[in-house]
Amino acid sequence: MHKGLSMNCQDAADRPLLLDRLDLALDVPGGRSWLLRWMVLALIVLGTAGLFALPLAFGRAPGLSDLFPWFVANFHRFLVVHVDYSFVVFFLCVFAAVAHITTYRLSGGNPKHMVLQYIAFRGSVIAVAGMFIPVFIMPQGEPVMSNYVPVIQSQMFYAALVVLAGSMGAQALMVLLNLSNRPAADVKSHGFGIDMLSLSGVAASVFYLLALGQFLYAWLLLNGEALNHQFNEDLFWAGGHVLQFVNVAVLISAWYAIASTTFKRIPFNPMAVVAGMVLLALGAAATPLFTLIFEVFDGTWRQAFTDLQYVFAPVGLLVTVPMVLAAFKASDKPWKDPGFVVLLLSPLVFGVGGVMGLFVDGQDTRTPAHYHGMIAGVTLAFMGLFYSVFLPLVQRRITYPRLALVSVWMFGISQALASSGLFLAGGHGAQRKVAGAEQGLTAFSAKLGMGLNGGAGLFAIIGGALFVWVAATAIMGRRKDA
Repeated sequence: MHKGLSMNCQDAADRPLLLDRLDLALDVPGGRSWLLRWMVLALIVLGTAGLFALPLAFGRAPGLSDLFPWFVANFHRFLVVHVDYSFVVFFLCVFAAVAHITTYRLSGGNPKHMVLQYIAFRGSVIAVAGMFIPVFIMPQGEPVMSNYVPVIQSQMFYAALVVLAGSMGAQALMVLLNLSNRPAADVKSHGFGIDMLSLSGVAASVFYLLALGQFLYAWLLLNGEALNHQFNEDLFWAGGHVLQFVNVAVLISAWYAIASTTFKRIPFNPMAVVAGMVLLALGAAATPLFTLIFEVFDGTWRQAFTDLQYVFAPVGLLVTVPMVLAAFKASDKPWKDPGFVVLLLSPLVFGVGGVMGLFVDGQDTRTPAHYHGMIAGVTLAFMGLFYSVFLPLVQRRITYPRLALVSVWMFGISQALASSGLFLAGGHGAQRKVAGAEQGLTAFSAKLGMGLNGGAGLFAIIGGALFVWVAATAIMGRRKDA
């Protein structure tokens, strides 16, 4: 059999084949080192986001908010850093890591146009610093809590976002340019030459460039308008929605890759992932039509992008149903493997967040309950991707396996409880994006919900911190072959 994977190859996701074939592609100069760079940047970003989640939890918790007035006074600045780092930058760093693996996989370890990755990584580092400096180091500009990408209204912050967007665009372009760089053996045998993880790298790259186009088009229409909340809401609305197709594409392939390494065999029919990618592609392809059909920035245009969320439910079900069934049917359930726990908790938390989305109105904390659940489900999957795929590929061994297991349990259960607390409080009038007395916590149920959110949120932060610690110590440890 040729080295490239055929899409219908029944052993395509067997653990030795999945990791061995990715190892083969990355076993060239720069193959592992660039993946390691993206992993380190992702961990730094997630760790910083978790650090800024602490004052958010204290600022919202009844009673505690009175003890920490500085947290309440700077609540929105903390929130900008937390949301952008955890939801935007961390997810994009994971996408960049998958894009890197995809590029080497497509090219059989002989990638071209690597200058684009050089630009992408260094630009991303500059962007991460540029987003942080105007928040506290050199405070400037007011925070604006726009959907998808909250901002600090300063030239440095906007410049950092532009650099980040362009950097990830370069990474996505590198993947697509290497589609024509497949080994001759793959082309001759008509093999697809990619596994499910690399398939998501290609699809997510296309989706990202589409999202980037939406951002650019919105900016062209808004250029010259006053910088206010509505400006930012319009600027990030379309692109922010399309960006979720990137996240979900990487999410479902991450589930499949983790299942492949956990069960050490093909976990379920890979065509479920392919079908999910096709549905995502159809949904993403419809977004440019919204510009032709609707008046840009009006209510119907906004609702059209909002309704894209209904694409994600069938996509998730296509993968999670056979995956969970495979997990329960396994004769030897590896409960001590964090990857196995992720396979159960991630779709559960993601699904709970999705169900909560059916009850949101955009005004109270039921909205953040919805997206916190879904974001936590994706983050859990990416934690599992680090443990089961990324660390083995860079030949690092988990130094603290028990803490790795604790990290996914603690993060997953706590995030589910924290989201439930937000949902309960929102159902009784608690307002979103505010802290302290502004939340309007008059009903006992609202106070109970926010108390649950604060307490569970603290444990979720600890779980995330444990993940960063375990992954970082593994990276700093000796290589397996050393």
